[in-house]
Amino acid sequence: MERQITPEERNLLLLESLIPPSEKLYVWSYDRQGRLIASSCPEDEKELLDRAFHSLGGIEQALSYAHSGENEKPLLIGSVIGMQWAATFEAEKNHGLIFVTGPVFYTQPLEKQIRETLKSLPFGRENRILTNELCRLLPEFPVMPYAVFIRYMMLIHNTLTGQQLGPEDLFPETAPGIELSSDTPKKRDRNKVYLAEQALLQMVRSGDISYEGAFRNSMNMSAGVPVKGQDPLRAIKTSIIVFITLVSRAAMEGGLSPEIAYPLGDSYIQTVENCNDSGELSALGYTIYHDFIYRVHYLHANPAYSRTIQKCCDYIEMSVGRKIKIADLAALAGYSEYYLSEKFKKETGQSINTYIRNVKAERAKVILRTTDLSVREISERLAFSTVNFFIKSFKDAAGVTPAQYRKRYRNG
Repeated sequence: MERQITPEERNLLLLESLIPPSEKLYVWSYDRQGRLIASSCPEDEKELLDRAFHSLGGIEQALSYAHSGENEKPLLIGSVIGMQWAATFEAEKNHGLIFVTGPVFYTQPLEKQIRETLKSLPFGRENRILTNELCRLLPEFPVMPYAVFIRYMMLIHNTLTGQQLGPEDLFPETAPGIELSSDTPKKRDRNKVYLAEQALLQMVRSGDISYEGAFRNSMNMSAGVPVKGQDPLRAIKTSIIVFITLVSRAAMEGGLSPEIAYPLGDSYIQTVENCNDSGELSALGYTIYHDFIYRVHYLHANPAYSRTIQKCCDYIEMSVGRKIKIADLAALAGYSEYYLSEKFKKETGQSINTYIRNVKAERAKVILRTTDLSVREISERLAFSTVNFFIKSFKDAAGVTPAQYRKRYRNG
C-alpha cells in the first residue's frame, strides 16, 4: 500500500514548490522542542546545515519567539557569521510547527572572516569540525539581496498562514521610519533624541538581545536625518547609511573585530544603495541592528557556561519586560526546576532569581540614564510586582536607589 503523505510533508512540498530550484534555498520544519521533522535540503548537506542552525543560535531564537505568544509575523534570524534564516510559525491548534527558510547570505561570505568569528565561539572540537565543513560548502550557499530573500520569506509566510503581509508589515513600530514629507518638520527635543540614541547604541555595545524597547523609543523620538530634497527615497537611504555607521562603530566598541564590522557595514550600505523600495528599506534597518547586536552578544557569551545555561541566560535577557518563571526556563531546558536551579547556580554562581534581578537592574540603568520615565513606570516596564521590590532589587545590584543612580549619572 502506498504510504500516505503527512500534513507536515504536504506543507513542505507546497513551500518547496514556491522557490525556483536554481535558488538552492531550502525549507525546514521543526517541532516546538526544536527537533527537525523534515527538510527539502539534500541528504548530504542536511545534517551539517541543521547542526549549523542549532550551533549558531538559530533554533534558540526561533523557539523563544515561538513560545512568546507574539509570533503572528515571520521572524528574521541572523547569526554571528552573517548566515540568515526566516521562520514562520503555525498556530498550535494546527500542528504548531516552525517552518524555516534558509540558510542564505546577503553578500558573498569570506572564509577568513568566518574562521576568525567561529574561533571565538565556545564549541571546542565540535566548533572546529563545523567551521571546516561550512567553509568547504561556502561556494554552494545561496547569496541573494535582502529584498529578494524578504520576498520569499513573505511568500512562504502568507502561503502557510493565509495572511497578506508585505515587507513593510514586518516591523511597523520599530523600523527606522523616515518622514517622506519635508514640508514642516516637527520640532525635536534634541537632548531627548541624544539620550534615546545613546540607549540604542548601548544595546549594541553590550550585545543586549532584549533591545526592542530602546529601538522603538529611539525611532519614535527621531525620524532620522532631516534631509531636504526632491527624492524621498534618497532621504531614507541617507538616514539608514548614517544609522549603519553609528551601529557598526558601537559594535566595535563592544568588541566586534574591525575586520568583521567594516566589511559587514560596507555590504549593508551597498544593499541599501541597491534597494528601491521604501518598505524594504525600513525593514532592512531592523535587520541590520539585529545582526550587529547578535554578533556582539556571541562575543560576550561566557565560554564556561553549558549550552543549556547559556540558552536560559539568553531567554532571561530577551524577557526583561515579562515575569520570568523558573518553570518556563525548566521547560526550555528540558530539566526539572530543582535540577535546573542547581545547575544554574553551579555554573553562574547566582541563583536564577538573583540573575534575573541583576539583568533587570542593568536594563533599568540604561532606562534611567536615557529617559525621564518615573521609577514607577520603569518598575512596571520591567514587570516587577511592586515599586518597593524594584527599588530594593536595584539597590542590591547597584548599591544605590534608582533615583540616586539617575541623579549621580545626570550630574556627572
